[in-house]
Amino acid sequence: MDAVSRFLEAYPAAVQEMTQKLRKIITATIPRLREELDTKDRVIGYGLGPGYAGLVCTIILSQKGVKLGIVRGAELADPRHLLEGTGKVHRYVAFEKNFDVTGKELPALLRAAVSAWEKKIKANA
Repeated sequence: MDAVSRFLEAYPAAVQEMTQKLRKIITATIPRLREELDTKDRVIGYGLGPGYAGLVCTIILSQKGVKLGIVRGAELADPRHLLEGTGKVHRYVAFEKNFDVTGKELPALLRAAVSAWEKKIKANA
């Protein structure tokens, strides 16, 4: 059992299941993302580089559900209106109870987040 799976044992079964589904979607969509567990903030981070600057997305856990945080999500096209939040930079997709993971919307959103991150890095180079 990996560290994330052990960490998830503190959460209800539905939250564990949603988190594991999201982990699979994230790693299948962008296999080169690095997974990092932040137990203090109850977040699983996925990035292309080290630390906060490298983050592309996060899985944010609570006892009631899971949110997929998209770094710089406010800049992304969201024709299906998956993203929530009012922040100037970040947005999230909230999941409670069961959700459909068979659609292409979530992988497309993740790919767009990676593209936005890569553009930001190139612009700052």
